[in-house]
Amino acid sequence: MLLETFQTDALRDMCTEEQLDLLNSIDSLRSQGISHYISLPQIIVCGDQSSGKSSVLEAISGVAFPVKSNLCTRFPTELVLRKHAHIGVRVSIVPHHTRSDVEQRSLGDFCEELNSFEGLPVLIERAKEAMGITTHGKAFSNDLLRVEVSGPDRPHLTIVDLPGLIHSETRKQSAMDVQLVQDVVQSYMKQPRSIILAVVSAKNDFANQIVLKLARDADPSGKRTLGIITKPDTLIAGSESETMFVSLAKNQDVEFRLGWHVLKNMDMDQGQSTLAQRDLEEEDFFSHGIWKDLPSSLVGIGSLRTRLSKVLLSQIATELPSLIIEIEDKIGHCKSRLRRLGQPRITIDQQKSYLLQISQSLQELVKSAVDGTYNDPFFGDAQSTKGYHKRIRAIVQNHNEEFAQRVHRRGHYRRICEPNDGQIPAKHQIGVTREQYIKHISHLLRRTRGRELPGTFNPLIVRDLFLEQCSPWEQLTRSHTKSVWAAARDFLAFVVRHVTDDATSAAVIEEIILPACDTIKRDIDAKTEELLIPHQTRHPITYNHYLTENLQKVRAERDEAELAKNLKSFFRVDSLEEPYCTDHSINLEQLLKSLIAQSEPDMVRFASIEALDCMLAYYKVALKRFVDDIANEVVEARLMSSLSRILSPVTVFDMPANLIARIAGESKESQSIREQLSRELLILTKGSETCRQFVKTKTGDLDFDTLLADDYLERDSSDESICEEARLAAEESELSDSSNDLVGTTESLDDLMDEITTPHFEEGPKPSIQASKNASKKKKSKGKKKVEDIASLELL
Repeated sequence: MLLETFQTDALRDMCTEEQLDLLNSIDSLRSQGISHYISLPQIIVCGDQSSGKSSVLEAISGVAFPVKSNLCTRFPTELVLRKHAHIGVRVSIVPHHTRSDVEQRSLGDFCEELNSFEGLPVLIERAKEAMGITTHGKAFSNDLLRVEVSGPDRPHLTIVDLPGLIHSETRKQSAMDVQLVQDVVQSYMKQPRSIILAVVSAKNDFANQIVLKLARDADPSGKRTLGIITKPDTLIAGSESETMFVSLAKNQDVEFRLGWHVLKNMDMDQGQSTLAQRDLEEEDFFSHGIWKDLPSSLVGIGSLRTRLSKVLLSQIATELPSLIIEIEDKIGHCKSRLRRLGQPRITIDQQKSYLLQISQSLQELVKSAVDGTYNDPFFGDAQSTKGYHKRIRAIVQNHNEEFAQRVHRRGHYRRICEPNDGQIPAKHQIGVTREQYIKHISHLLRRTRGRELPGTFNPLIVRDLFLEQCSPWEQLTRSHTKSVWAAARDFLAFVVRHVTDDATSAAVIEEIILPACDTIKRDIDAKTEELLIPHQTRHPITYNHYLTENLQKVRAERDEAELAKNLKSFFRVDSLEEPYCTDHSINLEQLLKSLIAQSEPDMVRFASIEALDCMLAYYKVALKRFVDDIANEVVEARLMSSLSRILSPVTVFDMPANLIARIAGESKESQSIREQLSRELLILTKGSETCRQFVKTKTGDLDFDTLLADDYLERDSSDESICEEARLAAEESELSDSSNDLVGTTESLDDLMDEITTPHFEEGPKPSIQASKNASKKKKSKGKKKVEDIASLELL
């Protein structure tokens, strides 16, 4: 591996001090490992196998890899170039997440530094062996080889060279290798902050090269794709193929927002040459033939270096605000998960302390839910099914109302339905007319006669009729109490999962919640049985005046119907609603006798009517009392009031040590998750500090946390609970002392964008920076500018 020295003005003028600081910040984030969790702005070089990618990478970076015509990139290579007074090389491996724990530790430990470049080829070979890429081993790897090169003449750039896409399997490249390479390339392409350098070889028809299809799939609008045409010297001058590739270079065929660029590769068959010689040969080639008509900004490595540097710089500046917000989101999510895991729990005291914390949090949420106070973020959106199921008071109220309506409709065994009245008996109900019901009672009266006088009924008949009429109550009540109990059990599971981690919540639910709920269920069933017994076995008793009122009302309605019948008969009319006029006299004495005439000579029938009226009146009184008893004595007293006693501090304090250990003892899985989250939080926090420091340096001491908090509330999010947790996490300091240090404003980032000189290509007009400034000032007078406004600035 050779390193060439650049002697071009383009590199010396590539970045101002402010722009270098911006690039340094992203490189710092990348070196901290934040790219494992968040997509960072980067340039990725991808293309079909043997398309000239590595030659492009060498020409851009000045780092010369040993490229041969029969050799291609076997793994992703991240080349980090840093401009520094000290010359140095650092090689490390970033293992793929599919590697086992042992392999990840082994590959992660591979990291060596050199003070000179002589040993670099040997070091690269050792890295390949560590990844398992040998002559007789696997052909490709999805591990990342990270090569960091620093020197006084290096450009400040980060480029990822990806394995070449394979069209079909061969003797040395299996179908698994073909799919592996495509998966690796697509994973990098899909990262939304990646600039795609789609390398197309002029030796093959561009329509047949896989890279263009994959680039279009990952970037449908083409806004972050730059096409690179290599090997134009292989085209026959004046041929149709040459004309097609020139049209492609002009962005007239396959259109990309960033356009196309043409490079002449170094001819490896003629032996190794310097970059200066390569550049001279390239300049001479593009000064002849059809290629000389292309603008100089679209051909040659010199203009490409400047073009790439400015594209990457613009991408970084544009993505920086959303990057900061995404880091804060991730930090909030990590803190939330760590809070649920709690402190490390090894000793019994630590485990009991953790359970007490869970108990306190659970008690607060349960009390809020039982009281119907849904202010805590835990309750979520009431419009969602999950949010509704967390509002236990609302569920209980609705269930009680539905039970009352259901038992009023379906609680009576015999439903009195008159012909053509539209009433349909429910399941398990018997539909009868009033006359049929009276006949049924008459039959019972004859079979249950005692010493009562004719025209009266045995009081026991009311009991028999009532026990039959209220027989559906038990099934309806059992169904109601079971559904309310199940809702409360599910609610408790939601609370437990919210206040603790997955492993502990499973143990708490299994060891405490479910047994406690079973005990409550037995208590509910016993109380329900107690309330049902008086209505199923005992004689009706009530001292409620509502009974006599109902009875009098029923009799009055019956008397009214009888009087109406007599009036119609006396006046020979069909309806009493129409006015009655007559010109002859009315015998009032005869009218009186007609009204008071006894119309029921059957004494048994008369007694049956009286018994029916008495039973129905008592049924109404008993039903109202029963519904209230179930709501108060069962649902409230036995269920709702018991929820706050489940996992109370007293319960935790009295728990045996073995139960505490089973519930709160930390499993190896939880320990692993804690270590992973702590490592992720540390990396994200360092990344946040890097962004904060950069913004503070460039914007001064202005409140940027408030801007982020406002933006959390305004932005649309697919996971509202995570955004809320991140906003709350920004106010806490127990896991990170840096949460209140982020400073700067979005308007200041606008000023930073103004400092960046964007490239001017023929594909699009140069944006007006002054117009952007004026627009920013105009918006500033109306209030803070939203973070997304930066992204609206035209880059090219």
